[in-house]
Amino acid sequence: MSIDGIAFHKGEKILLKDATVGVMTHALHYGHAVFEGIRGNWSEDNHEMVIFRLKEHYDRLLRGAKILRMNLPYSSQELCDITVDLVKSNGYEQDVYIRPLAYKSQELVANLKLHELDDDLTIIVVPFGAYIDNEKPINCQTSSWRRPEDTMMPTGVKLSGLYTTSILAKTEAVSANFDEAILLNHDGSVSEGSGENLFMIKNSEIITPTETDNCLLGITRDSIIDIVKNEMGIIVKERKIHRSELYLADEIFLTGTAAHVTSVGSLDNRKIGSGNIGDITKSIQDLYFSIVIDNKKIQKKSDYSSWLTSFRI
Repeated sequence: MSIDGIAFHKGEKILLKDATVGVMTHALHYGHAVFEGIRGNWSEDNHEMVIFRLKEHYDRLLRGAKILRMNLPYSSQELCDITVDLVKSNGYEQDVYIRPLAYKSQELVANLKLHELDDDLTIIVVPFGAYIDNEKPINCQTSSWRRPEDTMMPTGVKLSGLYTTSILAKTEAVSANFDEAILLNHDGSVSEGSGENLFMIKNSEIITPTETDNCLLGITRDSIIDIVKNEMGIIVKERKIHRSELYLADEIFLTGTAAHVTSVGSLDNRKIGSGNIGDITKSIQDLYFSIVIDNKKIQKKSDYSSWLTSFRI
């Protein structure tokens, strides 16, 4: 990754290469941090940056910070304003990935009392292409690692330490020549991908695990539920999904800030449906990309402009 950019660090804009923390920093040792992944999509036609659901991401960041007993001196709107200014300062005329990280910054390695530790915030912006190729289905593996229960670690927000499980699962899948991992709960029900929420389509019904199935309350997940309801007249069912149901699904797709909407062609070497991108998944992809990149390409029944933060660099 290039270090030529500009970061927001400890309350000011500085060169990214100078935005450092010491080896004694508490979050480095214990994972006491909360982060977000936010997409900025470059519109070449309009020559502007379009950030998707910026405020909702910061609302979730602040919820995670509350769980870790952090006292950040910013509202979600102030964080939005800081981010827009930072993206403009970096000047990238291409898709970007925005990574805010709130963390326990005190250099007290042995102190395990969250309320006694100092907090800090860093925001970085980097060029970012496709995380997964959305033009073709991916092949997934059910992970041997299980999704942590919310009673073990809060699963509805993006806590840094929580993602150790996801990284182990993704590494395991890629090492076995799969593209992505699907994690189960301790009872064997389906939770999510390593970094995405999961949707299953069966007999034209769209189903996704409920928030009590320890999945992240994804911003893209929430968006897809609204888009499907508003544009296709389909109410997404949120319920427990058994592993074997996935094998018999007509279509499966994953959603996330990085992954967008990605079709699953196979799971555990079992073809899902035809193995190609299904008709419903393709319709959802087209609607989603029409909203996040160009709100005018497909005629829609609802207005999604409130989801978009657009500005010229």
